[in-house]
Amino acid sequence: MTSQTPDVRICFVGDSFVAGAGDAQHLGWAGRLAADSHTDGHPLTSYNLGVRRDTSSDVLARWRTECTPRLPAGCRAAVVFSFGVNDTTLEDGAPRTAPDASLANLHALLEQAHSTGWPVLVAGPPAIHDEEQNERTAAVDTAFARVCAQHQTPYVSVLPALRAHPVWRRQVREGDGAHPGAEGYQVLTALLLPTWQTWLTSLRSASPHP
Repeated sequence: MTSQTPDVRICFVGDSFVAGAGDAQHLGWAGRLAADSHTDGHPLTSYNLGVRRDTSSDVLARWRTECTPRLPAGCRAAVVFSFGVNDTTLEDGAPRTAPDASLANLHALLEQAHSTGWPVLVAGPPAIHDEEQNERTAAVDTAFARVCAQHQTPYVSVLPALRAHPVWRRQVREGDGAHPGAEGYQVLTALLLPTWQTWLTSLRSASPHP
């Protein structure tokens, strides 16, 4: 690494969609966003911290412990969060995480991240094959957008577009009912890419994390 190349390090923290479950290429959308940055001549170090079945409560409990050693002083450090589908999954007739708790968790995450000085980007939860769950997730998605606006944090809602996208829907249906294959993750990546590129440009021009 030359002195002209900023030391950019980004942690992607969230659930199985962050981990790229279902993608035979093992990239998911997080790996594809990082690869796009390299293709554009702006290399970075990315850490995939996606955990299957994690809810917003799980992410809140672990994110700082996992990110701190990966984002040391002196680098341009940032965090991308994404979760929500597991929150709206029913267990014993109720969502695993109540909507009010999901919003409180996101508030807490953004407040904690602000205290560290790490910029944050939030990617909304995607659609799955279960339309009743998609309705529950859509309500959380809308509320997440409001929380991020309050914290002046960029948020990308992907659920409406994915619910209507034939490639995403087909791959999820033919897969496990939740996760797509490589083509589906490419669709999701394309939805995130404009905001990601703008956010990353701002991060690269910022001062290194003290």
